[in-house]
Amino acid sequence: MKRGKTKAEPAPPATLFLFGAHGDLVKRLLMPAVYNLARDGLLDPNLHIVGVDHNEVGDAEFAQRLRAFILDQARAKQPDQVLDEASVIDPAVWGPLAERISYVTGDFTSDDTYQAIARTLQANGTGNAVFYLATSPRFFTEVALRLNRAGLLTEHANGFRRVVVEKPFGSDLASAEALNHQLLELMSERQIYRIDHYLGKETVQNILVNRFSNGIFEAFWNNHYIDHVQITAAEAVGVETRGNFYDQIGALRDMVPNHLFQLLAMVAMEPPAAFGADAVRSEKAKVVGAIRPWTPEEALANSVRAQYVASSEGTKGYREEDRVDPDSETETYVALKVMIDNWRWMGVPFYLRTGKRLTVRDTQIAICFKPAPYAQFRDTSVDDIKPNFLNIQIQPDEGMWFDLQAKRPGPALVIDNVKLGFAYKDFFQMQPSTGYETLLYDCFIGDQTLFQRADNIENGWRAVQPFLDAWKEQRASLAQYSAGSDGPTEADELLTRDGRAWHTLG
Repeated sequence: MKRGKTKAEPAPPATLFLFGAHGDLVKRLLMPAVYNLARDGLLDPNLHIVGVDHNEVGDAEFAQRLRAFILDQARAKQPDQVLDEASVIDPAVWGPLAERISYVTGDFTSDDTYQAIARTLQANGTGNAVFYLATSPRFFTEVALRLNRAGLLTEHANGFRRVVVEKPFGSDLASAEALNHQLLELMSERQIYRIDHYLGKETVQNILVNRFSNGIFEAFWNNHYIDHVQITAAEAVGVETRGNFYDQIGALRDMVPNHLFQLLAMVAMEPPAAFGADAVRSEKAKVVGAIRPWTPEEALANSVRAQYVASSEGTKGYREEDRVDPDSETETYVALKVMIDNWRWMGVPFYLRTGKRLTVRDTQIAICFKPAPYAQFRDTSVDDIKPNFLNIQIQPDEGMWFDLQAKRPGPALVIDNVKLGFAYKDFFQMQPSTGYETLLYDCFIGDQTLFQRADNIENGWRAVQPFLDAWKEQRASLAQYSAGSDGPTEADELLTRDGRAWHTLG
């Protein structure tokens, strides 16, 4: 989301160091994103990409592997088509890019690795460096410490130094605070880019544009008109190859304090003074900080944790997945009710849900408006009018729709639900993307608007800590739901007790 510009300029020359270069994140998302930026003319001809990992591999072989990964990902997304290599990877784009790809073999815990990084940076002829920690979280502090020890975090007039940190950013409030403290001892806040790939999605960025550039929205974006808000991140897949990692964290830690709270913040934040990083991030931190802290009893009453079990169609349950404890009590689904205690949102519940092995892949924000009075229909056959929803669809089919009421054609007064809205693909030409393109580009140009600040991270964990504590101390029950379903019935009850219902998935 480039402020004040109609056309983005190429990023400045820099060296991008990819720690964990052989991991899935680099293969599936980061390198395809780098290629897409090069395709769109947004990278400087002197951008260098350097993989850093313990595997022994040469520069040319590493570049060839990355090319193969990009091709494989493109084909996986369109399995019904036979894709010509040149249609996926333009030789005119990839050729110059591949010439600037190199590799450093080394242990993340060895100072020798960082001396090799320093030599590579000097040889590339630019003082600008971005260190992307696409590693296990246990290496975040270790890598930062050794980068600092080697003098690689010191900025100067002709060179910036930035560190990108992936989630999970901590596993609870205490660990998040500790990680922030450790990183801020080594570098300034403006050097730290805590990344959440949800914020790279065009539809998410468009939430602020829709809210603050259209007067019709802002006029009723408050508790006078909005009854409640639902935020959903449903996945049709299971844990796939992440069983060992996922079994240690579960759905709440994996999704809520980062992805879902970021969506909540975009919907609920106050208008920033300007679309600059500090102003936007301050408003987001404020609204997440205003989430009401539940007591242990309230946290249990306002949360549902569940795990998927085998379906009648033969889909295996979570405990049968590879690298998952057969007696695991880890939740693969969570639903929460939270309240925001500020002037705009007092009394408006926010319902959040996320889970794996659900019916469909669907990330949406459904904003339910208070019902219209029914008095004029009391002498008709109309006995129920559905509420109006504004549905912001983030994935898979990006767009925005209003659910409105209209009379069905015919002599009888029958009211039906209709949709009014737009799909992005119908109005804009959308190039293939991973969601990381905007975030990488912003990191290169030094725009932190779409990255999380320390206080926002900590406020998010502060809001979920009551749930974590209550679940642990009072042994919250683990509900079950069939793989391929919409989730547990207990999640439906979380809303029905308030006289509400979940917006339909898909």
